[in-house]
Amino acid sequence: MEKPTCFSNFLENSKPYFAMISLQFGYAGMNIITKVSLNRGMSHYVLVVYRHAFATAVIAPFAFFFERKKQPKITFPVFMQIFILALLGPVIDQNFYYAGLKFTSPTFSCAMSNMLPAMTFVMAVICRMEKLDMKTVRCQAKVAGTVVTVAGAMLMTLYKGPIVQMLWSKYIHPKSSYVTDTTGTGDKRWFLGSVLLTIATLAWASLFVLQNKALKTYKDHQLSLTSLVCFIGTLQAIAVTFVMEHKPSVWKIGFDMNLLAAAYAGIVTSSISYYVQGLVMKKRGPVFATAFSPLMMIIVAIMGSFILAEKIFLGRYVLGAVLIVAGLYSVLWGKHKEGLENRDDEIPEAIKGCHVNGTAVVSVMDGNDVEANQVKNAEPNKLSSVAICMPISELPVVKPGK
Repeated sequence: MEKPTCFSNFLENSKPYFAMISLQFGYAGMNIITKVSLNRGMSHYVLVVYRHAFATAVIAPFAFFFERKKQPKITFPVFMQIFILALLGPVIDQNFYYAGLKFTSPTFSCAMSNMLPAMTFVMAVICRMEKLDMKTVRCQAKVAGTVVTVAGAMLMTLYKGPIVQMLWSKYIHPKSSYVTDTTGTGDKRWFLGSVLLTIATLAWASLFVLQNKALKTYKDHQLSLTSLVCFIGTLQAIAVTFVMEHKPSVWKIGFDMNLLAAAYAGIVTSSISYYVQGLVMKKRGPVFATAFSPLMMIIVAIMGSFILAEKIFLGRYVLGAVLIVAGLYSVLWGKHKEGLENRDDEIPEAIKGCHVNGTAVVSVMDGNDVEANQVKNAEPNKLSSVAICMPISELPVVKPGK
């Protein structure tokens, strides 16, 4: 019986890892498809509107059917949390990221977003969601991993190095509208794109931290929270688009790459990713969820060389990627050690055996309430007890960061 138990525990513990790795592939596809759409002239303001309209249409029915019972009351503080989440994610993060992506390249945009773990870790420490104890090895690993990840991202930004010729580069001839110009872009536009991407990353980190607090209210209604954020974000994005875009023609969309970009981003990287990353943060915390973002850069670099004929530079992509991956696994190791320590400190269930007036009494109680649940009307000299730690599996819960 031990082998199935160990295997089931392995699968349960591996779910957050598989979920976040899958999300990085989804984010990578979104970056490539979006870059092609932006190169063909689509407004990023309109793209944000359609993206979250698709997301709302997809996820709202699931929230209605699976979570319509015992909905949390939307008080003014709760509404403000949802409003700010929508403002940080669908509006600020998405618009600034798309604008930065338009001025730079997909791989560079992903590289800049690798500052996310560092920003989230610092904000989580400030908000007291992460304990910073430099005397422990696990905390040192998380801090060192964050620094190395940022160093790798900065190396990719500041140092190009020689071009690395990929084996398939000679045989790939993409359409001219798909090609990303990584060498001819003006320095001013490239710098502006870097600034926009930095602001987007800061908004994204704030979204992670605030969403972790909102999940305390919607701990059993994650789909409802996601649909509300996407819906309110759509309304906010419409207002922003009316202010920034004055031509009615920008709203036109047909059965082309623009529709694919909006549908893919809305279904995969808004509705699904918001929900999945919320579940992961609920279980493992915001820093764990953001630590996987460097993987997206590696995937985009490979896909970009295929689809966009993006040139791969030794310093910008190869050496920087090595540092980023090293930092990634340092952070993950620290989080893994932290999880093991927290698991050892917990007492899931205590069985208390008592002999009261010669009668055996067994009461089952939660470990946190052992002292509070004393047997009443028992004489001290006739009471003996022992607490036994027993692991129990979590009760099944119906489960409905680009």
